[in-house]
Amino acid sequence: MSKQDSNLLTAIDLGSSKTCAVVAEITETGLRYRAHGMADSRGTRRGMIVDIDKVVASVHRAVEEAEGILERPIEHASVGVAGPHIRGVGSQGGISLGSRPREIMREDVRMALEKARSLSLPDDRQPLHLLPQEYIVDEQTGVQDPLGMVGRKLEVRVHVVTASTSATQNIVTALNKAGIHVDDTVFEPLACADAVLRSDERELGVCLVDIGAGSTDLLVIHEGSVQHTGFIPVGGDHFSNDVAVGMRTPLGAADTIKRQFGCAVVMQIPDSTEIEVPSVGDRPSRMMQQRLLGEILEPRARELMEMMRDHLRQAGVLELCGAGFVLTGGGARLPGLVDVVDQILHKAARVGYPAAIAKLPADLATPEFATAIGLLLYAYRSRMARGGPEPNGFKSKLRGLFARSRS
Repeated sequence: MSKQDSNLLTAIDLGSSKTCAVVAEITETGLRYRAHGMADSRGTRRGMIVDIDKVVASVHRAVEEAEGILERPIEHASVGVAGPHIRGVGSQGGISLGSRPREIMREDVRMALEKARSLSLPDDRQPLHLLPQEYIVDEQTGVQDPLGMVGRKLEVRVHVVTASTSATQNIVTALNKAGIHVDDTVFEPLACADAVLRSDERELGVCLVDIGAGSTDLLVIHEGSVQHTGFIPVGGDHFSNDVAVGMRTPLGAADTIKRQFGCAVVMQIPDSTEIEVPSVGDRPSRMMQQRLLGEILEPRARELMEMMRDHLRQAGVLELCGAGFVLTGGGARLPGLVDVVDQILHKAARVGYPAAIAKLPADLATPEFATAIGLLLYAYRSRMARGGPEPNGFKSKLRGLFARSRS
């Protein structure tokens, strides 16, 4: 592999509606966009592969399009993992440093983390990420970086993101069949967090809400550490299906109408506005009140936010979200959705757009591509932690060492 090729990073997002491959180059000043390709997704449902050959074909098309722009083959990539098979569990581990207090070394931290990793999991599950929440030096809790401190005992509390072994392996196998070696498998909301969250939100407490086509994934971060991961079985396609049924229009037309004219709050839609709605079959199109569209979308939006509220409350993390909610993914672009969050959860919300990287086309700087851009940023920071300068110090290095999949 040439030096130039070794500086390239590729991210592949296997979404329910689209498969996206984005390539960036590592430069002295950070990442620079180089190419991307997209294809309609086939063979996946709610983050799970249901037809591996169709997934392979979708990956082929997206990668070939990116290769055409890049003018060289793509052989390695990081890929996102999400869906109902993801589970987050807490774990704790520790080591004795001796009978007398001594300085904590990097190897001590590694050993404590490995102890925390050694939790009992069913045969069909594997740890995807090991995310430190806090260290405990003797009786002192809340330590973020124990390196160099003095003590006799070091403990660590972690959040372990686990995944179905078969579901994860199916993703790796699909990419391998498409000619791609998988460098990392990354929990998609964790990648999104790299792309859309601000440092003050991470500290005060925030819930990242990644609204995909088939489902919604949740990630709660408080005081800079992941506290909870979750899944809601409602996504953008459910909104489109409601429109198709309620307005008696083909599903493709329903999705277009939702994107162009949809709003999650009926009262924000003028009374007199009409829209053209295609009919099913050979029947002519009809003119219908735009407010009817809002009356279809608002109940689904409220349902999603109520399910999210109940999920977070049951997990005991709702009150940790002091900075509110950041909505990302394609479903986050529905106007009025932020207002529904305020009405149901009584907390601030915003739409999360991915952080810009050099030369990134404007059409990729949107919530739909937050996962793909986040995967690039995650891979970049992991690469720097393993062999380059440390962009975020000790915690970044730990994430690079322990938060990666061992696929």
